[in-house]
Amino acid sequence: MKELYVDYLFSKGYFTAEGDSDTAAETVIALAQLFGIDIVSGAAIAAPDHIRTAQRNLGKSVPEPFYRGFPDSVRALTKDELLFDQVIHYVRTYGIGDFSKAGHSLFEGEIRRRVFSENTEVRPYAVINEENAVKILRSAAEAMCRSTRPLNESQYGLLLGFTRDYDFHPETVACKDTAVRLLIDTRCADYLAFLKLSDTIRLAEILQVKKYKKKENARLNFANADRKLIARAIDRAFRTGAADTATCFEKKARWKALLHHIHYKPVNAEAVEFVNAIRGNANLSVYSAFEKALRRGDAVFAAETLKKHKGDGALLRSLNLLLSRCNSEDEIGRIFSLIDGKNKIVLIQLLLQYADDTTGQRTFVFTKYERMRIHSETPEEAMRRRTVLPEEVRNTAQKVISQKLRNACKGKLGKVYIDPAMREIALPIQETASMTGAGVLPKGSRISLPQAKKLRAFIYWEKVNDIDLSAFGLTEAGAQMEFSWRTMAGLQGRGIAYSGDETAGFNGGSEYFDILPEAMRRKYPQMRYVVFCANVYSRSPFADCICRAGYMLRDEDDSGEVYEPKTVQSAFRVTSESTFAYLFALDLKTDRFIWLNCAREGAIAVAGTSSMAFLMRYLRAADVINVYAFACLLAAQTVDDPARADVVFSDEILSLPENVKQIRSCDIEQLTALLNL
Repeated sequence: MKELYVDYLFSKGYFTAEGDSDTAAETVIALAQLFGIDIVSGAAIAAPDHIRTAQRNLGKSVPEPFYRGFPDSVRALTKDELLFDQVIHYVRTYGIGDFSKAGHSLFEGEIRRRVFSENTEVRPYAVINEENAVKILRSAAEAMCRSTRPLNESQYGLLLGFTRDYDFHPETVACKDTAVRLLIDTRCADYLAFLKLSDTIRLAEILQVKKYKKKENARLNFANADRKLIARAIDRAFRTGAADTATCFEKKARWKALLHHIHYKPVNAEAVEFVNAIRGNANLSVYSAFEKALRRGDAVFAAETLKKHKGDGALLRSLNLLLSRCNSEDEIGRIFSLIDGKNKIVLIQLLLQYADDTTGQRTFVFTKYERMRIHSETPEEAMRRRTVLPEEVRNTAQKVISQKLRNACKGKLGKVYIDPAMREIALPIQETASMTGAGVLPKGSRISLPQAKKLRAFIYWEKVNDIDLSAFGLTEAGAQMEFSWRTMAGLQGRGIAYSGDETAGFNGGSEYFDILPEAMRRKYPQMRYVVFCANVYSRSPFADCICRAGYMLRDEDDSGEVYEPKTVQSAFRVTSESTFAYLFALDLKTDRFIWLNCAREGAIAVAGTSSMAFLMRYLRAADVINVYAFACLLAAQTVDDPARADVVFSDEILSLPENVKQIRSCDIEQLTALLNL
């Protein structure tokens, strides 16, 4: 089985093998000793390849950091020694240009490591045969196809590979981006059935970005095969009744350029009418009619226009704007009455939005092409803002949205058992910009840190000289304090320690932060969160190098090496086309680890150049709605015994009847599919 599938299965707690192995006993012992992995089933077919799989995903021979005796050797140095160490290193690398080998401290003393003896939890794994492995992969592929949200790069790679290697033909592909990408990469005309005429612009844009490596609005210059593909998509829409022409006029200029570029010849009378209208001067856009209605003060007609031509999702996304233009409670009620409330994802997004404080300067966050895009409202924009809702309207909106969500979910899953721990797991609402790997959870999910443990964040890389790991303290109000290569010479201490800035890591570099929560709280009482970020200072995207990030839980007085696989809680490959990623955070008030895991748009090469206050919405996401609350909404009945349930939400190892489905916090694809149930 290909490494792509083997690594995905590993992230879900499985090894795959066929037949009994002569070295099964030795393999089981080695997995336990090296990685703390306990084979709970299938031990008789455990094979040596499983050791290599664990090593690839959890790390084993990781490059040494700048301070090889980290963290004790760092704390033993003075501020001047720390500063001088790094200056000498920078002179050799960025001054002289010598990146031939990784640099190390000139001043740190010898650190004698003791035999590893830290307390670690075992990782339960099962060894399954290839037939069962393919069933799990097929279930994941089907769940990805049911999702209306774009997939991240890792998920899409898995889906594309599975369609090719296992002759997988999905019955539906709910997300237009996914259908378009599969169409482009497989050239299988079946995926045209999942697209409408308006999706042709998306097809052209994704071709521009993914295949031609240009901006989506760059001048068109497609190869002849791609022009024919686009023309075929247009023709099929007109021949099958999928020509939603009213929606197309929102992007009239792009349509005009595209039709000209591919020399499009209309396939029927409806197509002729559409082409002439695109080339004409009339503005037939739905949003043009929507805006005209708002300008004349008719918010209800504007809402009805959106509902009729764009559907419930568009109406919900414009809800704040519409409510802010209402002149009476009657108008507000009429707009609420238009909401069908079938789009659970948009309803949940609105709940999260209404949980934010929108009275101050706002930050808008959205994802496109697997990267997070951020726009902070300028003072001028804030002055012109007309969408601030009175508190009573916001409260009413929250109640209406909550009721619509309850109605949309009610009874979908039958009898459900829900582990209370699922209250800490956020829903995978916006995972496009995320990475996947061992221990990865949905953005906003929380994990309680055991007492007497410290968090060690790590990053290691090859094929690029300089990647930085940084930490930023955030107060409740969003004020931030930087802990990075620029500041740490004066901030090293008991609460936080940094392994030094490695700038010659082409053949292998690494950086680490240690955080002791209690000591950090005493030193910085106003600080609530510590956010960890990675940025490629060499300005190459993560996709062009080998970079892995994650965290360990270590004893306060750790005895093992700097990198110890047994203590790794999560390790994932950073694969985005960007140069900046938010990794995870630590809540100092509650001692909870919080997942962020998203790549940011742009060529940011130095952390700390922009505000991180917008991250508060993700740090608090599980307080607004979580897997436990969502599962309760989906349940026709909640039960106390997992064996009596139709669906079980739990991370525990349970002996369940064959017909009972278990969903764990790491089953992000299955959770996403539930949002589209």
